[in-house]
Amino acid sequence: MSGAVQGSLLDDLDDVGLRSLAPTSRTELGRGAWIDVRRGWLTGAGTLFERLAREVPWRGERRQMYDRVVDVPRLLCFYDEDDPLPDPVLAAAREALTSHYAAELGEPFRTAGLCYYRDGRDSVAWHGDRIGRGNTEDTMVAIVSIGAPRPLLLRPRGGGQTLRYPAGLGDLIVMGGSCQRTWEHAVPKTAKPVGPRISIQFRPRGVR
Repeated sequence: MSGAVQGSLLDDLDDVGLRSLAPTSRTELGRGAWIDVRRGWLTGAGTLFERLAREVPWRGERRQMYDRVVDVPRLLCFYDEDDPLPDPVLAAAREALTSHYAAELGEPFRTAGLCYYRDGRDSVAWHGDRIGRGNTEDTMVAIVSIGAPRPLLLRPRGGGQTLRYPAGLGDLIVMGGSCQRTWEHAVPKTAKPVGPRISIQFRPRGVR
């Protein structure tokens, strides 16, 4: 597996933990969608990156794309609600998010999907998490990013202005309300030299 913590990420090799969620900043996107951002929520992100890069059983996938089968441009690992998470801080993060958003979400975050972006060639195309209840109901997807920052792009479904949120170094981004139905998000490829990044996506039951 390629990729190692590089550059400024070495400055973040520290005790892994969580800061308060209280300074979270919310942006209303319109059409019932919103996004919360908490920069540097997870401390020691470099340490956690190295643990997960080394210990998670990453796998590649291949998917049908029109008339051919192609490699998914990132490595993946999914933890269902009954699966033990690969690091205690992820369980603590899921619990903290469940507590913080209890009044709005009305249910716990249960699953965790991990993506490993090894370099700028790895990406995820425009999409919404609309498999399951996200296609018809308001929900939340909480993303914690560790490793080198990569931009998370958002745009209204059907076209419109694209918003750009750099994500890395322990940042938290929560997409809520109708966001999965009325907006799309992506992590684009880049030709610029970038280090590896891991994203952890926490979701309620029945949302993919």
